[in-house]
Amino acid sequence: MKKNISLKELISNRHYKINEMTVKTFHFNPLQVNTYVLHDETKQAIIIDPGNFESWEDEQLKEYIEKQQLSVQFVVNTHPHVDHICGNKWCAEQLHCPIYIHEKALKIYNQAAGYGYVMGMDVENSPKPSKLLQDGDVLSFGQQHLQVLYTPGHADGSICLYDAANHMVFVGDVLFYGTVGRTDFPTGSLPLLVNSIKEKLWVLPDETTVFCGHAINTTIGHEKLYNSFI
Repeated sequence: MKKNISLKELISNRHYKINEMTVKTFHFNPLQVNTYVLHDETKQAIIIDPGNFESWEDEQLKEYIEKQQLSVQFVVNTHPHVDHICGNKWCAEQLHCPIYIHEKALKIYNQAAGYGYVMGMDVENSPKPSKLLQDGDVLSFGQQHLQVLYTPGHADGSICLYDAANHMVFVGDVLFYGTVGRTDFPTGSLPLLVNSIKEKLWVLPDETTVFCGHAINTTIGHEKLYNSFI
């Protein structure tokens, strides 16, 4: 049976379990990206948007993975902006896991160092992705399955990851509590972003928990009622 979680709990809790999925949230780098580590009882895990930038952030992520005795199967980037991918190199080298990203994200992804310089972040380019994702792909680990939803508008290659069984979706910078992602970066488009949200997210059940790329979580039902940008 699905546990009913209040919006207050979603806002305040950084480590909780919904059905068979455990979600751990880290807030990394100067832009405070939400880096998510997902795992179930099999101890297989994935990392969504590794934003670890400082060495102490690397250690924090490593300590959690070792303490939980997790085997990280792969890393998924919800989009190619540098604050969401700056931990890719560390993950590839230290955890020996492949990197997954949408095929249309490559142009920005391959220029991470340049974008980082503009944003005051000294980073190296990320490793070559092991898999290029497409809309409708299903990513599996342990007993869990995430469906790839292509949602451009914030950036080319933006995706959301939908877990129907556990009623959750990881949206990167597509949607936030009460607002939406910026569209003034290269390849951004507000009409395209709004269309992505309406076509791919608004059709999900209202009780779906929305794990955002920054700040607090929300639900699909709450945003359909109160998000004035859509």
